[in-house]
Amino acid sequence: MQFKTILTLIGMVALTGAALPSAARVSAATKEKAAQCAGCHGEAGKGAMPVFPKLAGQNFKYLSKQLRQFKDGTRQVAAMNAIAAALSDDDIAELSAYFAAQSPEPEAEEADPQGERIYRFGIAEKKVPACSACHGPEGQGNAPAGFPLLKGQFAAYTVKALTDYAKGARGGGKTPMRQIAARMTEDEMKAVAAYIATLK
Repeated sequence: MQFKTILTLIGMVALTGAALPSAARVSAATKEKAAQCAGCHGEAGKGAMPVFPKLAGQNFKYLSKQLRQFKDGTRQVAAMNAIAAALSDDDIAELSAYFAAQSPEPEAEEADPQGERIYRFGIAEKKVPACSACHGPEGQGNAPAGFPLLKGQFAAYTVKALTDYAKGARGGGKTPMRQIAARMTEDEMKAVAAYIATLK
């Protein structure tokens, strides 16, 4: 999948990481580009396959950061590196705004009790903090801080993300997620991922 045209921006208000762009600022051309993402990420970013993340409702700052990292190679996922390489800064801003404006949907209905404990209280004996401390009590994330929305994410993708953090394959050297994930067992990752999938 390649992007062949440069998005024309007409009358677009300047976007910043501190303020989430509104849906009204998203052009028809951006929606067309976003539709090309549906094969992996689903219509309007609401999910297609568990190995690829849902994007709907994810905060603008986090989405744009990930796309920039894919573009400059800081984050390595071959397909996304190729796609992001063709994006301009304006493309990244408008695509991030589009997906941020969509409504996320829960993946599962039944909560995992162990996962809920980890999410809300952490694992004290392992110095694993509560996920809710950074990602919010309902998984809504913290947009100003750049902490991603988690609620309703595919459990399989969350497990993969935690595993990649634990192995040092994601996040660089500065993110606390590398240290946190490295202290968790696979079963603990699966439990908290299953709980996150139920959050609305």
